[in-house]
Amino acid sequence: MTPDQLIRPDILSLSAYHVADATGLVKLDAMENPYRLPADLAAELGERLSRAAINRYPDPQAGGVQQALRRAFGIADGHAILLGNGSDELIQILAMALARPGASLLAVEPSFVMYRMIAGFTGLRYVGVPLGEDFSLDEAAVLEALEREEPAITFIAYPNNPTGNVFDRAALERVIAAAPGLVVVDEAYHAFTGGLSFLDALDSHPNLLLMRTVSKLGLAGLRLGYLVGAPAWIRELDKVRLPYNVNVLTQEAACLALDRVAVLEAQAAALVAERDKLFQALSGFSVVQAHPSRANFILFRVPEAPRVFAGIKARGVLIKNLHGAHPLLDNCLRVTVGAPEENQAFLAALAAELGH
Repeated sequence: MTPDQLIRPDILSLSAYHVADATGLVKLDAMENPYRLPADLAAELGERLSRAAINRYPDPQAGGVQQALRRAFGIADGHAILLGNGSDELIQILAMALARPGASLLAVEPSFVMYRMIAGFTGLRYVGVPLGEDFSLDEAAVLEALEREEPAITFIAYPNNPTGNVFDRAALERVIAAAPGLVVVDEAYHAFTGGLSFLDALDSHPNLLLMRTVSKLGLAGLRLGYLVGAPAWIRELDKVRLPYNVNVLTQEAACLALDRVAVLEAQAAALVAERDKLFQALSGFSVVQAHPSRANFILFRVPEAPRVFAGIKARGVLIKNLHGAHPLLDNCLRVTVGAPEENQAFLAALAAELGH
């Protein structure tokens, strides 16, 4: 038997998630924090990891990590936490648990590509609701789709990726209240929003879960995401989680880093300052339309985006080409906010490509 004979046709038709090779390039394509841990904290981490019992399975619930998250981000004891190998695994857990025959997953578009992909992996029917031309939430369209499709689960990225904007909170509250199923607010970029969050709305919306990751905060290599919500939801979702999904080294490193979260938050604040400078610089190009962002990246539109992307890459800087990903993203590129010297390298490459 061959793969074509045994693998589901819908899987055969897909392409694997593509990660570009950044070897030798200034890497500004993946929304990573460019800053390493301070030397003293890195040394302490190395010492701690050297003592980790890698010959034993990890704590299956990663209780130490859960407590560190509560301390770092003010998560109340009444809210339960589920940990994942990155937020991608949490999206998969949610989709698997809710994938009844005929069930659907709803998200706005353009947004995080894994909502659509994981819906397909798990057999959920995907429903995409386009944003407005300015990437604002089309509340009427979302409410109509909720009533028409009755999705089992709705994902809302806040801020949205790849557009960088946050949707009106009052509108989102109405969407959550109207949803017939579970709503997950994805706050992957919470560290860059100045404190905007739906954490305080969990008690007033029984169908709401909050999802975050520590990746954008500077710990992308740990692969740690977390879901917060009512214990009744988390208890059932935990049944789908594979055992020992958060490894020993991640647990040790996360506990240390989260207990020093002020260091990571200071780095995030520096990136917010750099984001504002980068936005102003992009806005200074006559042919560039930069969109305001509350995340650690900026979406911008240029004429002939694929050519500009290739030219910037040829000059040693890797960003993200979103042209063709969705009609609203025609001629759009996305750049991660980097360290000052990385941002300058990008701006110089862009200027050279645009002939400025």
